Amino acid sequence: MPALPPVYRMQLSTLGALCLGLLVVAGCQPKSAAPPVRTGAEVLAANDFRALDGARVGLIVNHTARVDTAHLIDRVDRAPNVELGALFGPEHGLRGTAGAGETVADGHDERTGAPIYSLYGDSPRPTPAEMTGLDALVFDVQDVGTRFYTYITTMGLAMQAAAEADLRFVVLDRPNPLGGRYVSGFMMEPAHQSFVGRYPIPVAHGMTVGELARFIKADGLLPGLQDLDLTVVPMTGWSRDMQWPDTQREWTPPSPNLPTWETALVYPGMCFFEGVHVSEGRGSDHPFLQIGLPWGPDAAQAVVDTLRSRSVPGVAFDTTSFTPTSRPQAAPTPRFEGQMLHGFRLRVTDPDAVRPVELGVHALQATHRRAQVEGDTAFVSRPDHFTRLAGTEALRTLLANGASPDSIIAAWRNEVSAFRNRRAPHLLY
Repeated sequence: MPALPPVYRMQLSTLGALCLGLLVVAGCQPKSAAPPVRTGAEVLAANDFRALDGARVGLIVNHTARVDTAHLIDRVDRAPNVELGALFGPEHGLRGTAGAGETVADGHDERTGAPIYSLYGDSPRPTPAEMTGLDALVFDVQDVGTRFYTYITTMGLAMQAAAEADLRFVVLDRPNPLGGRYVSGFMMEPAHQSFVGRYPIPVAHGMTVGELARFIKADGLLPGLQDLDLTVVPMTGWSRDMQWPDTQREWTPPSPNLPTWETALVYPGMCFFEGVHVSEGRGSDHPFLQIGLPWGPDAAQAVVDTLRSRSVPGVAFDTTSFTPTSRPQAAPTPRFEGQMLHGFRLRVTDPDAVRPVELGVHALQATHRRAQVEGDTAFVSRPDHFTRLAGTEALRTLLANGASPDSIIAAWRNEVSAFRNRRAPHLLY
């Protein structure tokens, strides 16, 4: 083949450089082609639902329970060898539109006629009456790998209900968006067990929901599960070093205030701001990626300067300002509604380098330090909620005593190391 004229070689070189630059700007690096991850639900459907052959099932699902282009509800309803008996919706409801903490009502599914029972209303678990005639409960909900995200509490309580009713419990596995290697944060202490922290595990546990279900049963993290008939349908193509973009799957917000994967990435640490006297960004376009302070622009600049001086890996910090507004599905009554706030905004510059819980501790400690300068003596304004999120009183005590971020982070290292050893036998990937 004859050589290209120099002008064409230059154009091709420029085009190649431009394409590479676009990839870098987008935060993506060129990777070798690999098959996309297939979820447990997609594996089950591809095998004609044989693992549920002849069963009348109750599905614990929400809007994330997609099987290719269809919803799992519709695929099960059409399957000739499985009968759809009931639907159970977690926090945010079957369609994922209810706000955080908003009670979800029972109802009926218009398409299939199946009854819908709320697991975020009068009862947090399926009742014996709701399970009448069922052979199995099937759980398929996208989790975000964080202890205080309530879907895993719903899963454990449903496991208990299934065990008591002598039903099979089937988990259709899905990726942990943070990957399977990152594990960090204080362990939950039993005295602080709640719906936003049911298990003695770190804030970021590094497990898929299927692995966590195996761990909950085998380690007795909830009582009454020793005889539970538990099945996990694994994914294909997923490995522990994969963050969400590596799965080649579209991000479907699992709840209204996690609109992007980057939000979910920082959520395990930035959620601590729910318990202190600032806005965690609800009521804005960037919940958890921006924090609004009630002390003015000079305070915001001071916090940003402190955080920039620490070289927190994987993120950059900028000053910002915003006014929280009511958003019916995401934040009906956000804190500081209608008030102009000055604060800081996170930019994810290297997702692989982000350590979200450590990031949260740095941001929290820098903000707490500024609160003291401002004379804000009630910085931890929701102490009970703050402690439930942390899983321990230690975080609040360390902040109050002026501990450095590094000393706070060091306080959980030994228990996280022990947890890694405990979880090892239950990993699937």
